[in-house]
Amino acid sequence: MSDTWVALEAGADPAERRGALRRAYESFATAGRVDRPVRSVVAASWRRSARARVSPEGTAAVELSDDELAAYRDGHPLSRVMPVIRELTGAYALDGEHLMAVCDAHGRLLWVEGHPATRRLAGRMNFVPGARWAEAVTGTNAPGTALAVDRPVQVFSAEHFQRPVHPWTCAAAPVHDPYSGRLLGAVDITGGDRLAHPHSLAFVGAVARAAESQLALAAPPPAADSVRLSSLGRDEALLVAGGRKIRLSRRHSEILTLLGHRPEGVAGDEMLVELYEDESVTPVTLRAELSRLRALLGPGTLRSRPYRLAARVDADFDTVTRRLASGAVTAAMSAYAGPLLPASRAPSVVRLRERLAGQVRAALIARGDPGLLADWAYSPWGEDDLPVWQALAAALPVPQRPAALARVRELDAWQRA
Repeated sequence: MSDTWVALEAGADPAERRGALRRAYESFATAGRVDRPVRSVVAASWRRSARARVSPEGTAAVELSDDELAAYRDGHPLSRVMPVIRELTGAYALDGEHLMAVCDAHGRLLWVEGHPATRRLAGRMNFVPGARWAEAVTGTNAPGTALAVDRPVQVFSAEHFQRPVHPWTCAAAPVHDPYSGRLLGAVDITGGDRLAHPHSLAFVGAVARAAESQLALAAPPPAADSVRLSSLGRDEALLVAGGRKIRLSRRHSEILTLLGHRPEGVAGDEMLVELYEDESVTPVTLRAELSRLRALLGPGTLRSRPYRLAARVDADFDTVTRRLASGAVTAAMSAYAGPLLPASRAPSVVRLRERLAGQVRAALIARGDPGLLADWAYSPWGEDDLPVWQALAAALPVPQRPAALARVRELDAWQRA
């Protein structure tokens, strides 16, 4: 597969791939071995599902009763953008005999709408409002895995971890708060083989971006007295709070970037996983870092159970995300000072860094503005970015193209070598 996030490329035979996936699935189920043609994103998800002891024969559990569900989703931020999501997906779901589903950040389905016959079939595996489809409890599936990896993903047939879901195909994309960057949930399209196409993944990603744009237009701006965190283009973040400028260590930069991205707080055991690649690092090490950070910031700033900041954080990476969500690409590029904590290898920082850079570069390519493209291409982080150089060469007037075309040829030859 040329794109690991796409389950089935255009022109591929669904029946042939389904058979190969079933054989690979049984190999994993019996021997724990991942064979071709399993994509890397699916293999990683299978391993997480196995570690979480998900039952391959199980089905999702309904966690919210009708009354609980109604009250919960009425107060959920995604309820404000459901009219936009319905407008974009309604005809697509009905005409294609698909379902549209929206879940919260915990993988609980809040809305499941679409073709009536498909809804009845999906109900047999508890793909219904109130059921929890988080990867940790139902294994590999598009909404649950999209939440786990924080990016759009498509899942086809026996790529699902639970056997009752093997007849289905789904594509889902996460939705984030445009101001804090906090993960709010995911939008999902579920159906049959007709969804096993790159277009369905692109479509659901576009719906998620539209939802974030609508949230950005409706939500109030950050508070004026919020703490300011600058992490873009710096290995050591700068914190401005209470009239003080504090240059943070690399580990403290990672901690505050994580807490700025997750204002609701992060539990200690989760923070350990999000910050350290080395699984041998103990909770004692993390608590020592947090104790030093608390002493640096001053009393009352860093709270625990879960760990969170007392003041709202206005982070530069959130500013870029908000501007992109509202379509202000020029303003987003002006705020993008470079990759997020570029030397960091903390898993949470790496994911956020790659997602933000990918969003900016995609917006630049889509806009096709030669000035903005040149700003990226001639930056330290964009000098080897072949798609951006190709877009720049196409956008420049003919007399100005030679230098860009030469760089395209150079990068293309280097990547082929």
